[in-house]
Amino acid sequence: MSELERAATAIRGGELVVYPTETVYGLGADALDPAAVERVFEAKGRDRSKPVSMAVPSVPAALEYVRTSTREREFMATFLPGPVTVLCRRCDSVPDELTAGQDRVGVRIPDHPLALRLCERAGTPITATSANVSGRGSVRRLEELQPAIREAAAVALDDGEAPGTESTVVDVSSGTIHRRGARADEIERWLKAH
Repeated sequence: MSELERAATAIRGGELVVYPTETVYGLGADALDPAAVERVFEAKGRDRSKPVSMAVPSVPAALEYVRTSTREREFMATFLPGPVTVLCRRCDSVPDELTAGQDRVGVRIPDHPLALRLCERAGTPITATSANVSGRGSVRRLEELQPAIREAAAVALDDGEAPGTESTVVDVSSGTIHRRGARADEIERWLKAH
């Protein structure tokens, strides 16, 4: 069994996986499984009031779990896959544990072939949060993984060094950029123009 298959199997089994993206290494688990999401919070020592995003392999896959406006779909078609997290209204299948009870969920379609293959093989949205203990620096190489994350993950997929720029988090419905990261200036221009 390949490392990718081992990782997908681990996610389907409720376990955690470290995976590369075009930004930083992520910590993946079945985003629709409340117990798996809880394990992500535990491993990171993350405050439960801070939502976690989910990664999917394509915009059509995202639309199975979120309700979007025409403007939001146009934005997604323009910027995804890419280093962008889009906040969308969630469907009932997305658990409160992921969104901290909020009605929106962050959607990520990583512009990284291994991350996309993992999303496809897992067959479920996976958590898209950095593979680090909360408050510590993001991980660009597997050697930088903190012990708590390394011990919590069943599989760690290595793809060398990640660029290290965080994704830009944007709520297209309100035209708000919640976190400036990669492509933030370009996103700001798009929001003003559309």
